[in-house]
Amino acid sequence: MSTSQRGYHHGDLRAALLAAAGEGLESGEPFSMRAVARRAGVSPAAPYRHFADRDALEAALAVEAFDDLRGDLERAAADASGPLVDTVAALGVAYVDFALRRPAVFRLMFGNACDPADAQRVRAAGALHEVLHDVLSRLLPGKGEGLSMALWAMAHGLAFLHLDGKLRPEPRVDVERRVRASVAAIFALDPPTPTADRSER
Repeated sequence: MSTSQRGYHHGDLRAALLAAAGEGLESGEPFSMRAVARRAGVSPAAPYRHFADRDALEAALAVEAFDDLRGDLERAAADASGPLVDTVAALGVAYVDFALRRPAVFRLMFGNACDPADAQRVRAAGALHEVLHDVLSRLLPGKGEGLSMALWAMAHGLAFLHLDGKLRPEPRVDVERRVRASVAAIFALDPPTPTADRSER
């Protein structure tokens, strides 16, 4: 059900507009303030109550998406158990899953350099590295900084290789296997068994 079909609760216009913007991007429709207003079921002037222009709306959508992705990573780290490689692999899988689930928004998040003046977007983007850095620093004291950047680059590259069709994005178990094998290769370990395979036993 679309945002416009659900409507929005009084006082929650900003959230409804961001949801409509994300839905519109993923549907492939032209991105504009008018299109977002139409999808949200509000007047063409309504988005300007919260966003000065399209750029401001895009920036806010990117910040929200960065926060959503950080939440996915934090949950993956909290839910992971077992060796270090399994925890890191879970983070990588969550990262690539997000990209495949919300490809247009993911491209928006990383399609342009962060404006240093946009403190919220800079903070939200940097928080992704912080999650991985904190996990690795806890598990591998003294080695978190360089390794976390390398693993983020690997997960990001795998995400775009799938999005750009260089690697097949389906079935999901194959995607997870690739991510886990890549993480294991960095740690020079045998690839962990995908969780999907474990659940089928």
